[in-house]
Amino acid sequence: MTLKNTSIIVLVCIAISACSSRNAPAPVSTLDTGQTKVSRKINIKGEHYRVQKGDTLYAIAFSAKKDVREIAQINGIKPPYTIYPNQLIYIESQWLKKKNRERYTNSSKNPTKIEQKPYRNVKKEVAKPIQREYVQKQASKKNVSKLETNANKLAWKWPTKGKITQRFSNRENGYKGLQITNKQGTAVMAAADGVVVYAGDALRGYGNLIIVKHNDDYLSAYAHNSRLLVKEKQDVKAGQKIAEMGNTESSITALRFEIRYRGKAVNPANFLP
Repeated sequence: MTLKNTSIIVLVCIAISACSSRNAPAPVSTLDTGQTKVSRKINIKGEHYRVQKGDTLYAIAFSAKKDVREIAQINGIKPPYTIYPNQLIYIESQWLKKKNRERYTNSSKNPTKIEQKPYRNVKKEVAKPIQREYVQKQASKKNVSKLETNANKLAWKWPTKGKITQRFSNRENGYKGLQITNKQGTAVMAAADGVVVYAGDALRGYGNLIIVKHNDDYLSAYAHNSRLLVKEKQDVKAGQKIAEMGNTESSITALRFEIRYRGKAVNPANFLP
């Protein structure tokens, strides 16, 4: 056996040993370096969801119609929102609080007796939270107004050419975007500057989907494409071709275009020129 062959065998053994010694699960990054390829669909039922390989927190939040920051806060996940296979993601904070309360109740055999305070002290303590709550609400209204103003400064463009065959509806089960029909392969373009936070086919009913984050409040989504031309983490410019129109998970060839404000679908017609 030559020295060269011996070296190759040693390197192979080291590689196998390193792989077998890895105990921690590989993270599922919120922003993968390539297009997600999965065979199953994200299907959120109830108040929690079990992470599968290929998922991103943005895709989970989008499917749940929630702001990704809300989901992250509930689960104590910090940016860049890295998640792991088999991780349990809670969707509703009230459900999580209920579970924590039940756990505390079951484990507390000798609850601490609450000391009664004089009436005059109680009166003062009640008054302060009411005052604080009012101030917080006023500040919150000002912050929302400022955020909406800044978000509307985005230079929105039409995402494709074609005929609008469905429009946005505020009804509970209404269409939450614009359906724009044209022929197979028609260019689909980014509606505003941003970064791709999802590119894949794991969301039920959307086919080949791209989600672009424009700022902390606004996302846009492009569904049913035949081809995806961008990857997660990729910066895109308004008017840049990011996909080609198709009919994946759709009965017709068309683009389903959505704009989400803090997780909630809003009428794209109010933003497009």
